Amino acid sequence: MAAEAPAPTAVVETAKRFLASCLRPTRILVAVSGGSDSKGLLLALNEAIEASDPNRFSLAACTVDHALRPESAAEAQGVAAFCASIGVPHLIKRWDGPKPLTGIQAAAREARYRLLADAAERLEAGCIVTGHTSDDQRETILMRMQRAQGPGASGMASATLYDRRIWVLRPFLDLDRALIRAFLATRDVTWFDDPSNANPTFERVRVRAELAQSPRAEEGVWDAGARARSSARAAAFITRHVRVHAGLVVEIPLALDDHRDNVDWQRALLALVAVVGGRAHIPAADTVKRVAAFLRETTLGRMTAGRCVFDRRASGLYLYREARGLTTLTLAGGETATWDGRFHVRNGGSAPISVAAEGRGGPQQQRLIAAGLPPGVAGRASLTAPRVLSENGESVASITIEPRIGLYDTFLPGFDRIMADRIAGLFGREPYPPPPVHDLLTEMER
Repeated sequence: MAAEAPAPTAVVETAKRFLASCLRPTRILVAVSGGSDSKGLLLALNEAIEASDPNRFSLAACTVDHALRPESAAEAQGVAAFCASIGVPHLIKRWDGPKPLTGIQAAAREARYRLLADAAERLEAGCIVTGHTSDDQRETILMRMQRAQGPGASGMASATLYDRRIWVLRPFLDLDRALIRAFLATRDVTWFDDPSNANPTFERVRVRAELAQSPRAEEGVWDAGARARSSARAAAFITRHVRVHAGLVVEIPLALDDHRDNVDWQRALLALVAVVGGRAHIPAADTVKRVAAFLRETTLGRMTAGRCVFDRRASGLYLYREARGLTTLTLAGGETATWDGRFHVRNGGSAPISVAAEGRGGPQQQRLIAAGLPPGVAGRASLTAPRVLSENGESVASITIEPRIGLYDTFLPGFDRIMADRIAGLFGREPYPPPPVHDLLTEMER
């Protein structure tokens, strides 16, 4: 049996394989916190580029200062000095403004990716890379197992599209942290550990301690290949059987009741429920159980779950947003925002506008009836249609409204791209941009 490659070789070779997977020359933005994983990624990529083809790739780096600790600014400056020492351009992006009292890690994650994407745009980078390792992957898998997430639960994707505009890639997802630290030691490079990594208040820290005590098998969790193949099959279900009307109503034939126990069809249905309900995640496990029980029944009727009405009629199953919790959105001239989690609205005019629910008897109800929907479905669904009003009576012709795919528009895992594209098409949207690297779906689509 061949001996395992030494740390420097294994880490740099992983970086070289990543570069070889890139479809075109590009500038790569490395997210560097100052920890071992991200510094190892930056250094390995820098060495791999110099050793292979420095004319095809260049590096830039960005450190996000979350401003949550007094020493964070000095740590960011330390990363800047390290980047300067190896000739890599570096930006510091600071998370300014008030911080939430609860959900701080989720808020910090959202801020981090937004600031990284802004940095990538400024530096004209074609992608962002992060230093997530196999250790992070094991923690993520256990967290998702403990949350009892829906069918097809998996770990992190090696490629994730952020905000429909830039791909975030994880070249080191199959490398252990210990290997990366051994690589840094051979280069006499030090790192620092964020003290929040030892704070048991946070779920990931508790899971990390649990794994250290008793490593677990990843039972019931899919690998990337299984998830990608399931997403392709789910996309085929969607293409063959699902219709969407005006971005408001999903129509599904009752004949699909025969497939209700098929995990691919379940994933497709739950994704559609999330979109119709304006949610960024599929329904929670208890909601999924209620939906499954409803679908097992043969009687006609309605139920509500995940802000979505399930309306079973002789002509089919209809999904539409329930008519409650609908707010009014006000937009000044030139502003863009999301209404009800379901629609992107851009005010291209100069006058303020407001967006609210259409209510009963509006024009959308007649359009849905004309499309062949039962009048009861059309009436209830039109209650939640967006209606634009100009505050000074100006024309609203300059207003654009586009359906939002909340499940995928902020974070789209690469292994779900085929299903995401099918859903986007049903709602009248263009496909999502493909990743800049060869991936599982690239091969499947050939």
